[in-house]
Amino acid sequence: MKKLKRKIDVTVEKTDSGFSAYAGDLNVFTTARTIPALHRNLTEALNLYYEDRGYSVSSDNLKLNLDLQQFFQYYKVLNASFLAERIGMNPTLLSQYVRGKKTPSPKQTLKIVKGIQRVGKELSEIQLS
Repeated sequence: MKKLKRKIDVTVEKTDSGFSAYAGDLNVFTTARTIPALHRNLTEALNLYYEDRGYSVSSDNLKLNLDLQQFFQYYKVLNASFLAERIGMNPTLLSQYVRGKKTPSPKQTLKIVKGIQRVGKELSEIQLS
């Protein structure tokens, strides 16, 4: 089997029992209690979808799309006030985005995402002794 080379856009939504995910353009859906389990279930479902086409799918092919509120509910280790300070955004404004009271513009969304990615990169490079 050939490895699929494209990214698959997946919409993730919080549910009462965990999370649901769907790749709408492919008509592939799944659910799970946690994000890591959702990744596994989604990879399995997509492999079944692509099996007849001769492709294999890995988690590298997934592009998960969460809204800010879901992101901060799941990744509680990242504090919105801390992030606002790091990206030079008013903490109250970011808090309103996180609570769903306001919707960020595409430019603000990109600023937030890049800030989250920078923090993630910094954390991944930490060595503890």
